[in-house]
Amino acid sequence: MKVTVPVESQADLEIADTPRSRQGRFAVPCDARGASAHRTGAKVDRPVADPGTGEFRAMAGLPAAHPGVVPSRTLRPVVGVRLHRGLRLDLLLSAVPIPRGIPVAWVGLDAAEKAAPMTTGLLARHFPALAETFAAYPAKEREELPTVPAAAI
Repeated sequence: MKVTVPVESQADLEIADTPRSRQGRFAVPCDARGASAHRTGAKVDRPVADPGTGEFRAMAGLPAAHPGVVPSRTLRPVVGVRLHRGLRLDLLLSAVPIPRGIPVAWVGLDAAEKAAPMTTGLLARHFPALAETFAAYPAKEREELPTVPAAAI
């Protein structure tokens, strides 16, 4: 079982590294690869067909295709991450109209770090060992939050 992270371009791979390292906290392999849904559709289809992938985290910058293309080719859950990259509003809004019945969840603009816990939580429902690891996650996250002095509140 692994998480596959298709990204639109090689430039987006650096952004994929943050959630990939967070995914490592849960001991879930994470395979990130660049493949344009527009220019190299077969490169997108290969990881989608991989039976070892339990979840997808589709990241998209300017072209915005992966979070729509990947879930149209699989019934496995897809978490979409829209990458800002100085985009215009119309490009940002292009991520919204995913058709009914397409299993994709959005975590927010440039919110790649939120995608790892979401995909892990979905996988944990099917893998008991992962569920135990994931159950301790919220407590660890709270411990890492910076302390705000009472006088500042």
